[in-house]
Amino acid sequence: MAKPKAILILGGARSGKSRFALKLLNPVSKKVLIATLEPKDEEIKARIEAHKRERGSDWTLIEEPLNLFSALKQAQKEYQGIAVDCITLWLSNLLCSGRKDEEIIQEVEKVCSLLAELKSQVVLVSNEVGSGIVPIEHLARRFQDLQGKANQMLAQVCQEVYFMIAGIPLKIKGGN
Repeated sequence: MAKPKAILILGGARSGKSRFALKLLNPVSKKVLIATLEPKDEEIKARIEAHKRERGSDWTLIEEPLNLFSALKQAQKEYQGIAVDCITLWLSNLLCSGRKDEEIIQEVEKVCSLLAELKSQVVLVSNEVGSGIVPIEHLARRFQDLQGKANQMLAQVCQEVYFMIAGIPLKIKGGN
């Protein structure tokens, strides 16, 4: 039996990352979505409801804005497929919770080390934020730096990496 894969899906906003992640795990019978988005306003609540309809009833949902490591560790005990949507919001949540850059990178390192041990297939969704200009505001630059570093770290440990453009997945790492 082949070892479960860790897959990273990168792309810009509205590039089709989440839809592609769900599609990759469709064949798996017992699957869970770990959602990192917090429903802070009505527009976000509406987005969450739309995502629920898109997923369908065969998905279980775990909402975890900060402790992704524990959520992954727990989910792999029960589920064969795990989608994490998304790393970008998780990092933003950590940053806004007052964590220092070193603490955030340590959290990413913990997740990276866990990916090598998981018994489930894991699909991680993350935004590529390095294709635009360098922001003028300090917090935005700090976030862009952390996101870029996290994406690089995750891409190193994942067996497959895709880049989404206009709903089209481009495989940039992995076999076939």
